[in-house]
Amino acid sequence: MTTNYKLDKVFGPVGTAAGFILIIAGLIMTYQSPIALILVVIGGFIGFTDTSSVIDLEGRRIRMSNNIFGFIRTGKWMNIEPDMRLGIERPGMVWRSYSRSNRSITISNKEIRIFLYDSNNRKVMPVMKHKTYQTARAELMNLSQELGLKVDRKA
Repeated sequence: MTTNYKLDKVFGPVGTAAGFILIIAGLIMTYQSPIALILVVIGGFIGFTDTSSVIDLEGRRIRMSNNIFGFIRTGKWMNIEPDMRLGIERPGMVWRSYSRSNRSITISNKEIRIFLYDSNNRKVMPVMKHKTYQTARAELMNLSQELGLKVDRKA
């Protein structure tokens, strides 16, 4: 059984909004020229491309996946070793964009992520994200039991 956990939009919230605007503009312009479908394709790429993690519980493997156009999965499967661990962190990601008048738009991300660590205590990949620490902690304990991994002492 595989489980998919969505993580981020690749181009951030501002890029995603720009992708949707390109899709709408391309569809409107298609009535005048079929070449405008190129805008629809570019907007679909920018607007729908995201990242996720896929966990195969029976095969004991995990994959960090880039989902091109939202459905074409890319990424390499990695086996889960018994000496790996799970932990919780607040990554503190910030998305910043500048307009033509040099005004900045800053969007901060206040979410909690569960990370997979290797035997040398290095981050391998994010596994899932949650809005509150309590739900992340409960999911961390559930996932550690399912995968048979230890929980990081900071969590």
